Amino acid sequence: MFQRLKKRLPHRRTALKWLHWTMLVLLIWFVFVTPSFILQFGQGAFQFHSVLGLIFVTLSLLWTADYLRRGLASRPGPKLPPWARKTHRILHLTLIWGLFGVALTGFFLGLTSAVLLKAGGFVPVAPPMDMPQSNSIIGQIHIYEFYLLAAIAIVHAGFHIWRHVKLRDNALRIMVPRALHRYL
Repeated sequence: MFQRLKKRLPHRRTALKWLHWTMLVLLIWFVFVTPSFILQFGQGAFQFHSVLGLIFVTLSLLWTADYLRRGLASRPGPKLPPWARKTHRILHLTLIWGLFGVALTGFFLGLTSAVLLKAGGFVPVAPPMDMPQSNSIIGQIHIYEFYLLAAIAIVHAGFHIWRHVKLRDNALRIMVPRALHRYL
């Protein structure tokens, strides 16, 4: 059964490309569309935002699980100087563990809440323990952690653009869909 399923699943790199670009779109969404902003459009819009949050967390946990099972999928590349090889690994690991951290602090937000929070409106986050002071502190950590992760994602993109332009090692072709290769 697993052999048939394995044949139907996309190659790991293909799956990670889809995961990578989906996470980027969601990251941009959450940077600009905050819960307080979306509430002005009504409960339906907030529900949609919550469903996107559930998708974001699910993909974050899948990416972390993939890393724990198989390690990093990317290699630094032969043209990178020693400092850039270290930077490459640090950036990728920081993004993977940062995504996991955002999911974890989201769980702790639900755990310390006074009411039962439901991700996507239907998945209970955690049993509420009504700890308002802890909830406030964890909420601040969650927000700062997320925006720090977004800043690291910008540094990550800049690093790969630098590689592609300065070193001419085609770093962007690895993660960009094949249809866009002619523009690189």
